[in-house]
Amino acid sequence: MGSEFLSEYLQRHQPASGANAPSLTSLALFAYGSLVSIPSAEATLGRPVEQAGTARLAGWRRRWSQVRDNRATEKTFAHAETGAVPSHCLGLNIERVLDDDGPNGVLIEISEAELDRLDAREIRYGRVEVTDAVASGFERVVTFAAKPENFAPTPPAGAVVLAPYLRAVEAGFSALGPDQLELFRETTGPVPVEVIDAVLVRDEIPPGNPRDW
Repeated sequence: MGSEFLSEYLQRHQPASGANAPSLTSLALFAYGSLVSIPSAEATLGRPVEQAGTARLAGWRRRWSQVRDNRATEKTFAHAETGAVPSHCLGLNIERVLDDDGPNGVLIEISEAELDRLDAREIRYGRVEVTDAVASGFERVVTFAAKPENFAPTPPAGAVVLAPYLRAVEAGFSALGPDQLELFRETTGPVPVEVIDAVLVRDEIPPGNPRDW
């Protein structure tokens, strides 16, 4: 599932000719974390999702460097067994680097209006234009990188990764094929903190934002 799949996708979605033919959406999201999971992407976009193909984000790297204050934001999780409330939760992030083939991910065709849904979900991330970093048939490609206040080059003491998040990410890449899951792991590295199962103990979560992590 790579450039050949992307070419077939674009051919299938090429608009018909004629004055009244609909125009082909020219915008795609590069998903590199939980949005690779089709069920997760569908929950946010509110529609069926067909991935356009796999891609790599040249000149970037993926790390566990997005951080959320687990005690002071819109959702708080506690350890499922001990009830302890971790100080912070980590998520995947992308960072600019030089001379790197980049992390793997998938392209999802979206509309301009759907960017608002993605912004609501990715509240700790800022939208980034990455058209020139991705080989694709789309006029524009966007992705999301951690905002400065949510960027943690080194995990805070007591930070954790929530197991449902990691499971969703790895299931998404596994569905693309074992080679894509392996490449995800190679281009991400090991999880730098404890991975825990957790329960939601405070809920002020806006619509479209994941409730399992």
